[in-house]
Amino acid sequence: MKMETELLSSPHHVDGDVARWRGDFPVLRETVRGKPLIYLDNAATTHKPVSVIEAEAAFYRHANSNVHRGVHTLSLRATDQYEEAREKVRRFINAASAKEIVFVRGATEAINLVAQCFGRPRLTELDNIIVSAMEHHSNIVPWQMVCGQTGAELRVAPVNDAGELDIEMLGRLIGPRTKLVAITHLSNALGSITPVKDIVEIAHAHQVPVLLDGAQAIAHLEVDVNALGCDFYAFSGHKIYAPTGIGVLYGKQAWLDAMPPYQGGGDMISSVTFGETLYNDLPYKFEAGTPNIAGAIGLGHALDYLTSIGIAAIATHERDLLAYATGLANGIRGLKIIGTAREKASILSFTLEGVHPHDVGTILDHDGIAIRAGHHCAMPIMQRFGLASTARASFSLYNTRAEVDALMAGIAKVQEMFQR
Repeated sequence: MKMETELLSSPHHVDGDVARWRGDFPVLRETVRGKPLIYLDNAATTHKPVSVIEAEAAFYRHANSNVHRGVHTLSLRATDQYEEAREKVRRFINAASAKEIVFVRGATEAINLVAQCFGRPRLTELDNIIVSAMEHHSNIVPWQMVCGQTGAELRVAPVNDAGELDIEMLGRLIGPRTKLVAITHLSNALGSITPVKDIVEIAHAHQVPVLLDGAQAIAHLEVDVNALGCDFYAFSGHKIYAPTGIGVLYGKQAWLDAMPPYQGGGDMISSVTFGETLYNDLPYKFEAGTPNIAGAIGLGHALDYLTSIGIAAIATHERDLLAYATGLANGIRGLKIIGTAREKASILSFTLEGVHPHDVGTILDHDGIAIRAGHHCAMPIMQRFGLASTARASFSLYNTRAEVDALMAGIAKVQEMFQR
């Protein structure tokens, strides 16, 4: 499986659509240690197409101003672009109203917002929150914090040896004092897709609302919050080809209306005196201070870009890559795939006998191949499988089978080095 540089640089060796998509990402023309960059760390963050990069730059060149309440031209221009981005998010996830779209820094802040504004006022020492064993720390720690503040219990739904959620056990954990179910849509450590529509139906049958952590899912699966019926959905822009420091909390309007604000300051108020503050309407009640205006505009353009391709087309390509990579990986002696759920997307986590994952990642980097090695901010699921860490390759729309071949050749090289 010798890697040929020409295979990676020539569009004649990849699907025409993928070759065109690759041309939209300037960073893919970079070299690492003299080798063409092979970027397989998309679960950590995705690269940005030219349209997103240019949209951010254009804002600073032509519209840089603070949003809302300004009457001068640049402020009006910035406000229009910022609110247009909110509408693009609404359409992309099929929310009922732009009032249900709150801009935050990322999925982590979105989940913390729900924990403190929805969870904390409703929880007592008699109540509980349910998560799963394969959550990212961002969907564990905020609930631990709020349980510590209120005395509530954190219940954990188990996963099986394939990394699939035990949905029957999750149903048994729900009781009359359950206040929220908070579950990942797509595991960042395993690639497992959870049956979120079924989860929502089970929880709602007990009048329990559901938050879905969509940080991984948003770039790989079609997300329709109306069809899913979830009460909250959180995702980060940087995992969907948008800038860092911007994310979204979707919340049903009835819940958001009933929640107190997360932070105090400018723009989240309608009136302030020293005796009383009246809060702004949705969604601004939760957007204190100057927002990441350029990031929101960049997110809107990222969604435009994905819409122009179609999530279904992207998912088909990524399923092919994952199936191809899985087949090759299963043929490597000493390699064990961690996470073999029947429903998976985009992620190949593995261990290599006798080699620490960090060594795998370091050696692959010498061939220009970027993967992630570690616990992936999901230590409980690592412990579930008796591991401290894994090596993780994660795929996106711009990856190719040739890059998968290079990854497997690199793994073979790692094994040769450690067998000497």
